[in-house]
Amino acid sequence: MHFSKAKGILSPGNGMNLYRGCSHGCIYCDSRSRCYQMHNDFEDIEVKENAIELLEKALLRKRQKCMIATGAMTDPYIPLEMTIEHTKKALLLIEKHGFGLSIQTKSNRILRDIDLLDAINRKTKCVVSITVTTSDDRLCRILEPNVCATSDRINVLHALHERNIPTVVWLSPILPFINDTKENIESILCACRDAGVYGVIFFGAGLTLREGNREYFYEKLDESFPGLKKEYARRYGYLYEVLSPDNDRLSRFFHETCERFGLIHDNDRLFSYFHEFPEKSSARQISIWDDLIK
Repeated sequence: MHFSKAKGILSPGNGMNLYRGCSHGCIYCDSRSRCYQMHNDFEDIEVKENAIELLEKALLRKRQKCMIATGAMTDPYIPLEMTIEHTKKALLLIEKHGFGLSIQTKSNRILRDIDLLDAINRKTKCVVSITVTTSDDRLCRILEPNVCATSDRINVLHALHERNIPTVVWLSPILPFINDTKENIESILCACRDAGVYGVIFFGAGLTLREGNREYFYEKLDESFPGLKKEYARRYGYLYEVLSPDNDRLSRFFHETCERFGLIHDNDRLFSYFHEFPEKSSARQISIWDDLIK
């Protein structure tokens, strides 16, 4: 861990990353790519020590309320969050100032803040996105070794649904010759249906590989799937987009199953949903912030 001073915290699209780097150890993580210009080890988490101060200033300058997003590059619930509490403090500010929240994670640590998420959703809107790649907990421990298993994430989806907090599942990535099966996709979608998930993001059966994350991914293939690195190199070389040989059939099956289960499966519609700020009156809502500072 190390600290840095950030110049700003919100992107033009109102996204934020309170940390840089991650300790989840997911073997396929695109955020390792060199194009993001991290100048230290990926597991050496950079903490933006002035992030909360910058966020409040940015929210106060906004002329219109909007959705604030986090989790695209670094999971907001890495283990370090439980002591630093940047995410929790950011959520308190979002709730205090009446903004909405779109947050993405793989971790059940998000349940620590379920009361805050509930308060934001009651006042404006909160959407929680959970990444799920495999229905097999044992395989999950290989693909995403330092974060909670799939079954724990499904429990999170149920807990959020009980609070009427909308959820979206990112069924991504689907790794060729590893989790690219009809059975895996069907099992995940059944779990989504049972947990009252609003929709599922799907980019096809495949992943992206570029300099930085490709080397790490291949190293992990050698460790856990002997011989598969050679097949990847032969079939894909240095392609950026790596698609399963079964992509077309699996994609059709995904969309047909979502349609049958009543799950939104249009990516454009779901991304619009993340950004749409509701026209709700918050005049009668009591702020959780006010309760905490009394």
